[in-house]
Amino acid sequence: MGEQGASEPKKATKSSVGRMKRVGSAERVGSVEPSDGAGPSTGTGSRTGSKSKAKPTTGKAKPTPKAKPTAKPKSKAKPESHLAMVRRARRINRELAELYPYAHPELDFRNPFELLVATVLSAQTTDLRVNQTTPALFAAYPTPEDMAAAVPEEMEEIIRPTGFFRAKTKSLLGLSAALRDNFGGEVPGRLEDLVTLPGVGRKTANVVLGNAFGVPGITVDTHFGRLVRRWKWTEQEDPEKVEAEIAAIFPKSEWTMLSHRVVFHGRRICHARKPACGACPIAPLCPSYGEGETDPEKARKLLKYEMGGRPGQRLSPPPEYPGEPAPALDAG
Repeated sequence: MGEQGASEPKKATKSSVGRMKRVGSAERVGSVEPSDGAGPSTGTGSRTGSKSKAKPTTGKAKPTPKAKPTAKPKSKAKPESHLAMVRRARRINRELAELYPYAHPELDFRNPFELLVATVLSAQTTDLRVNQTTPALFAAYPTPEDMAAAVPEEMEEIIRPTGFFRAKTKSLLGLSAALRDNFGGEVPGRLEDLVTLPGVGRKTANVVLGNAFGVPGITVDTHFGRLVRRWKWTEQEDPEKVEAEIAAIFPKSEWTMLSHRVVFHGRRICHARKPACGACPIAPLCPSYGEGETDPEKARKLLKYEMGGRPGQRLSPPPEYPGEPAPALDAG
């Protein structure tokens, strides 16, 4: 940059040679030694007649110009307080109540025993597949006593469509025998009793308590856990810890219906792989908006069951259910 605009040096003449000798070898073209306290020279190198030492600067030094203020980086949004999160969570619950006023357990059942068996069968499969399988199962084994006396291989063939049929047969035989021997053939209405049955954990127990006995409970299945983490209600992965943290946010009277609404939303709109963000009515309340499809038209094509104009999972849905019943297993 120092060389730009410099004049082309002329060939040395006798007079100029003499003048350069008088200056001495210490002075080089364009390299004046700075005096104490002075900054580096900004000479262009085109002048050759300056003295070997620059004169000290007299008077006050010019003040250094202030740098122009730069735009401050945008500050990150403040972390959401616990109180704000609770308020947002309860608002989401109210919005879901308006969206799914018909939310219900999506397993067909007529009594606590049928619900218990259907819930055990629902592991690692869809409620639809269970609902298509249980009519034949309950026709063959309508009571705990009948099921406890079943031939394992015959039961396996009936429940084969639900997957893991050998392990599930073992659980059904065990819980039926326990009901017969320890509870007089009746399903108990206490969580501490239900979890003693083979194949029954807290999730299954809460499903039975909430929907067969009217005892509030939170059902933490894969849909529920996924959504409450997307909504930043909890960061926990363990189902029992998730249950405890969500239970602290909502009044006990809301627990059962909250579970149905969240599961409904997870199955219909907020899917695991590709959420339909652009068609989600609670998108403004969701801190994870944008994880899925945001284009409204494309998102609407992702909606499932009655939201997408198709049958639900129950063969015998409640009267207020707006969708069509699911087809039976032999209906194709």
